Amino acid sequence: MTTNIRSVAQAFAILRVLADSAPQSLSELGRTLDLSPSSCLNLLRTLVDEGVIEREAGTKRYCLTREWAAADLFQAGSTRALIDRMRPAMVQFAREHGTTVGLWKVVPGRRLRLIAHGESNARMRIQLADGQRQPLGGGAVGRALAAAQHLDDSELARRHAEVRWQRPMPLTRYIQDVRKAEREGYAIDDSVAFPGVCSIAVALPDLPAGTCLSASFFSGSISAVEIERIGRLLNELFSPRP
Repeated sequence: MTTNIRSVAQAFAILRVLADSAPQSLSELGRTLDLSPSSCLNLLRTLVDEGVIEREAGTKRYCLTREWAAADLFQAGSTRALIDRMRPAMVQFAREHGTTVGLWKVVPGRRLRLIAHGESNARMRIQLADGQRQPLGGGAVGRALAAAQHLDDSELARRHAEVRWQRPMPLTRYIQDVRKAEREGYAIDDSVAFPGVCSIAVALPDLPAGTCLSASFFSGSISAVEIERIGRLLNELFSPRP
């Protein structure tokens, strides 16, 4: 008979989150893993003492040490399994709705990286390149992720400031977009991040923390009603079934 040591399981959960995402603060980790501040802090201090994680200089955020990050013990297998599981449905969705579907993941450096995508059969379509990156708060993906994390206005302001916007995006509008995404379950960026491109993005609860899906198409090629429908369908694509 085996006994589950809860603190050990929680420590491994912290390591998995840090391996799959940008550096995280105490409050972000506690919110993601449903840990009390005191429990989370004790775990973090222990992992720092053991040389597994470190606290970034000048910030209150934690990340894996260089040695543990380079070992890639927590990320590579799970990422490949995630891609293999999701790619067939992504391609099918792209072809049914005439969009290009992207699978995004938070990576160190406060960036989002495209780890897989699926395209439609249309002659004219949005093309994405696996491996491309964008700022953590950028595009529909950044707003969908922020909505799923229920960030306060100060963190939203920080993410907004890190983006080099192609078109003017006032902070007040950015915050409104995130709050709307919290209510509706999906975020929309129409030609702000990329001129001529409209994207819808969702962060699904059953995917690993820091993972989002996007559907992109040429701006103006789909009606507002259809955009809303695609947002709802994208949100349901990998959601748990009752």
